[in-house]
Amino acid sequence: MLMDISVTSRMAAYPPQTGTRHTLAGTSGTAAAETGSLTEAFGQQTTLSPADRQILQQLQARDREVRAHELAHVATGAGLVRSGASFSYQRGPDGRFYAVGGEVSIDTSPVPGDPQATASKAEQIQRAALAPAQPSGQDRAVAAQAARMAMEARLQQALEASAPEDRPAALPPDLYA
Repeated sequence: MLMDISVTSRMAAYPPQTGTRHTLAGTSGTAAAETGSLTEAFGQQTTLSPADRQILQQLQARDREVRAHELAHVATGAGLVRSGASFSYQRGPDGRFYAVGGEVSIDTSPVPGDPQATASKAEQIQRAALAPAQPSGQDRAVAAQAARMAMEARLQQALEASAPEDRPAALPPDLYA
């Protein structure tokens, strides 16, 4: 089973900007925000309005926050991450795209026939889900699911340990089905 750990965008989608904007593909958004202008390929200056500069600064901050959030999941999830972070983007007033949401797919399936390994895996899933400074609602839901999986695995271990050696353990039906 794969579960996505994701952050959802708190940024509202801004309506397309009116008027023409001239930008270079390589123009630094940070430099543009600091100077309030963009340089066109032919050297002309295009100035951003104060409202556009504020939007650009918000998008840049959100981009940094989203990338750090997803990186925390990837770093803590180590061997459980099934794909790198994927992002949803929004075009800023400077014409560049900024990450406003993201997700990381992580394997949340139990380890068949090994409750101890399942409990360890569940604990790592929990750590990965709660790794960012501000876990999202989805992150918290994945962490809760992992806590339940760990608890069930420990119960399975306890039942196996308490069963007499001469007869098979009377275990409940597969807890992970």
